[in-house]
Amino acid sequence: MDGNIQPADAHDPKAAEAAPISRIIQEVVARFPGERISLGDMAEVFGDRAFGLLILLLCLPSLLPGMASVFGIPMLVLGVQMGMGRRTPKLPAFIARQTIKQSDLLKLGGNDSKWLKRVEQYVKPRPGWFVSPVGDRIVGWLTVYSSLMLILPGPGTNGPPAFGNMIMALGVVESDNRVTGWGALICLLGCLFATGVLVALGWFAITAAGWVF
Repeated sequence: MDGNIQPADAHDPKAAEAAPISRIIQEVVARFPGERISLGDMAEVFGDRAFGLLILLLCLPSLLPGMASVFGIPMLVLGVQMGMGRRTPKLPAFIARQTIKQSDLLKLGGNDSKWLKRVEQYVKPRPGWFVSPVGDRIVGWLTVYSSLMLILPGPGTNGPPAFGNMIMALGVVESDNRVTGWGALICLLGCLFATGVLVALGWFAITAAGWVF
């Protein structure tokens, strides 16, 4: 990969900062026209937006049964780095080598991704506490909590944390304090729900084992 590759609006930082998610995705696809795009390449191109967008991309397949644990581990690594105050991710080689199909990326940012288009109508740069360095750390540790809920097996425990994490990640990408704050609240509630389910399952398993033995 060419280390000098930059987004199309790199000459105008303000324009790049204001670009919607779908536009950024189109730029990355134009830079990397191959069938698959690695997470390492995207991390370099997205720069200080890489945390939010990579977490968003990893959350999407986490909603599918059986896929949460696969994508939960990269999310865990990203969350820890963000929680520790890194501004851009430094991906381990085994994560950087993972790839996403260009066609799947285009679906996220293309015209058929109607849900993203609707969200982008309301997401816009808004300064505030949740998009400050302290807010970024909170987002990071909430992502860690969410990823642990995705990794641990449990019925119905993937969707609520992942959904909240997606909203939170959208807010981070667009520097939207309001959306990030709402996403953080939904993510926390989803994680607490998942934790409650896992605790209840553990209690039931211990109780059942007592009956048997």
